[in-house]
Amino acid sequence: MSAEPRAEHGLDLSSCAREPIHTPGAIQPYGVLLVVDPSSMRVVERAVADDDLLAAFGDPLDHPLRDVLGGVLSACASSLQGDDLVAPRYLGRFEIDGHGRFHGLAHRSGGELIVELEAMLADEPATLEELYPAIRDFMTILEKAETVAELCALGAERIRELTGFDRTLVYQFDAEWNGAVIAESRNERLPSYLDLRFPESDIPAQARELYRRNRVRLIPDCDYQSVPLLRSAARVDAAPTDLSLATLRSVSPVHLRYMRNMGTGSSMSVSLVHDGRLWGLISCHHQDPRRVPYHVRTACEFIGQILALQIAQKERASMVEERVSRRATQMRLLGRMSGDGDFVEALKKDQRHLLELTRSTGAALVRRDDCVRFGECPSHAQIAEIVRYVSRLRENQDLYATERLPTEANEFRDLSGVASGVLAISISQLHDSYLLWFRPEVVRTVRWGGDPRKDHVGGMLSPRMSFEIWKETVRHRSVPWDAVDRDAAMELRVAIVDIVLRKAEELAEVNEQLVRTNKELEAFSYSVSHDLRAPFRHIVGYSELLGTSANDRLTGTERRYLDTIVESAKSAGTLVDDLLSFSQLGRSTLGRMPIAMGGLVDDVRQRLEMEYRGRAVAWDIAPLPTVSVDPAMVRLVWQNLISNALKFTREATDPLIRIGYEPGDAEDVFFIRDNGCGFDMRYVDKLFGVFQRLHHVEEYEGTGIGLAHVHRIVTRHGGRIWAEGRVGEGAAFYFSIPH
Repeated sequence: MSAEPRAEHGLDLSSCAREPIHTPGAIQPYGVLLVVDPSSMRVVERAVADDDLLAAFGDPLDHPLRDVLGGVLSACASSLQGDDLVAPRYLGRFEIDGHGRFHGLAHRSGGELIVELEAMLADEPATLEELYPAIRDFMTILEKAETVAELCALGAERIRELTGFDRTLVYQFDAEWNGAVIAESRNERLPSYLDLRFPESDIPAQARELYRRNRVRLIPDCDYQSVPLLRSAARVDAAPTDLSLATLRSVSPVHLRYMRNMGTGSSMSVSLVHDGRLWGLISCHHQDPRRVPYHVRTACEFIGQILALQIAQKERASMVEERVSRRATQMRLLGRMSGDGDFVEALKKDQRHLLELTRSTGAALVRRDDCVRFGECPSHAQIAEIVRYVSRLRENQDLYATERLPTEANEFRDLSGVASGVLAISISQLHDSYLLWFRPEVVRTVRWGGDPRKDHVGGMLSPRMSFEIWKETVRHRSVPWDAVDRDAAMELRVAIVDIVLRKAEELAEVNEQLVRTNKELEAFSYSVSHDLRAPFRHIVGYSELLGTSANDRLTGTERRYLDTIVESAKSAGTLVDDLLSFSQLGRSTLGRMPIAMGGLVDDVRQRLEMEYRGRAVAWDIAPLPTVSVDPAMVRLVWQNLISNALKFTREATDPLIRIGYEPGDAEDVFFIRDNGCGFDMRYVDKLFGVFQRLHHVEEYEGTGIGLAHVHRIVTRHGGRIWAEGRVGEGAAFYFSIPH
C-alpha cells in the first residue's frame, strides 16, 4: 500500500494484513534519507523533507555521497564503504549551513547502504551522558521490584518522565498475540487503558516483526505528509527498498487513522524483546504532536532492554520454581507407585498429589473398560465419550489438551462445570488407555479496548472507531494448561508406562527423571550466567568508564552514586556465582574419605581470620571425631556456618562461638552455637531455602544461598540439619553425618 495519505474508506482487510509496511517508499518529514550504492558510493534513492535543501545544494541523486548537501557527509563517506553495519550506527551530529543541525545514522539494508539525517530539536540533550542519571536511577529502583507487574510499572513511569508523553503503557502479548495493558503511567489528558485487552488484529504479524527488528519507533504527528523516496532512472525496475530499520520510515495510513481514532496526535513505542522473541511493547501516546530527541529515544531503548532482561529473568525463575515444585509432587507419586504392586491402587491412596501435579480438580484413569475417578469428574459414561473424542483427535500424539471442550464439541456443552478443561495422556500403545485431568469453567469478564467485532464492515477494514471499554463475558473455558502442566503430565506418563511395561527397570526410570531435573537446573544456571553476567559486567565497565571520562565534572555525591552502581553490580555478580555453585552441588560426585573434623574446623577458622580480626571473639571448640565425608563439600558446610556465626555476633558485647558434637548410635551430630542476634523460631522453616533471609541485607551482607548450600551438602551425605534460635540470645545449628 502507498505511504501517501489517501481516502480512509474502503481499505481492504486482506490487503492490509499483507501490506508491505517495511517498504513504504516514503519517510516522515523530519529529515533526509539517502540510499547509497556501496560499491560506487553514489546516491541511488533519496527522500528530502526540506525543499530548501534541494534548492540550496541540488538533487543528491546520482552524486557521490561525499559531495551531496554541501559535502556535509564527506568525513564519514569512506568509512561507511567497507562497514557491515548490520545494526544502525550513530554517525554523530552534522550542521548544514543555514538549515540546522542533524543526527546522522547509517545501516545496511540488503545490498544498499541507508544514510539518514534526522533534524535536531533546539533544546534536546547534547549527549547520552546527560540522561545517564535517569538510567542509573532506574537500574537502582529495579532491585526493589518483586514481580513483573512492578517492573513494568517502574518502566512505564520512567519512560514517561524521560519523554514527557501524556500516557505510557506496557503492553504484553499472549499466546494468540492479543495484547493486555499490564502497567500504565499517565496524566489526565488521555484516558486510562490499564487492564484493557486489544485483539491480535490491532498489531498484525508483519507489524510485530518490525517491532521485533527495530526496537524504537516514533510517530511525531499522526497528520504528517509523507515524503516520497525517489530513485534514479537506473533503479526504476528494482525491488522496493527495505526501510525496516530506518528511523524516518513512513508508517501505514491504517495505523495513522488508528491513532486519530484513539485521540493521540503522536506516539512512540519501545519493543520488549528477549531471546529474539517479542514479549510486549512500551507504548507512549500524546494528545498533541510531539517529537522525542534521538538521545532520549536511545535512553528509552536502553531502559527497554534492561526491563526485558529483568522480566525474562523473573519469569524464568518463576517457571523453574514451579517446575521444581511439580517435580517434588511427582516424586511423591512415583515413590508411592514404586512401593505398591498396582500403580492404580497407589494413585487411589494419593489422590491429592495426583490432582496437585496438574493443578486440577478432578482426574480419571481409563484402562479398557475400567474407569477410576478422582475428585470432581464427569460421569463414567461422559468420560468414555471424552476418551473416544480424544482418541479421534490426538493423531498418535501422547498428549491432548484443551481449555474449551464444551465449545469444541456440542455433546460436551453440559460439562462446563467440571470439564471445560481436559488434559489427557495416553498410557498404552495398544489400547485406548488414558489418564485424564479436568478443570471446571472459570467465568470471567474480559475488558476490551473497544468492540473489535465492529471494526469490519462488509469485509473491509475500518480502523478502530471507538476505544470505549467493551466487556465480554467468557464462558465454557477453564484456566489454560501451560507448559508446566503438560510437561508434568508427560513425565508422569513416562513413569506409568515404565511401571506397566518394564517393572524391572523402574529404578533406572526414576534416575532418568532425576537426570532431567539436573539438566533443567543446569540449563537454568547457564541461562542466568549467560543473561546476567554480561549485563552486570557492562554496568561495572561502563560505570567505571563514565567515572573516568567525566571525573572532572562529577560532584562528590555523583561519584558516590557511581560507586554504588559498581558495588551493586558486583554484588549481583556474586549472587550469580553462588547460584551456579548451588546448582553444581547436585551434579558433583560424592567422594568420601576419612576426615578429622577438628583439623578441618581449625583450617576453616584460620582462613576466615580476616572476618574477625580486631574483634575479641571467644572460641570454645570441643574435640571432634574423624568421619567419612567428602572433604571439599563438608569444608563448605563449616565455612558457611562459622562465617554466619561471625557475622551475626558482630554486635554482641562478648561474642562467643561454641563448636562440638554429640555421638549417636547411627550418626554423629555436630553443632555450632553463638550468642549473636539469633532469630525467631516461627521462621525456622525458611532458613535453608534459596534466597530466604531472616534479616535485611542492609543489616547483614550475604546472598541468601549459604544455608541452602549447607542443607544440600548434608542431605547428599544422608544426614539431617536443623536450627534453634531466640531473638537477641543467639542461634545453634546442628547437622548429622550417618555412620
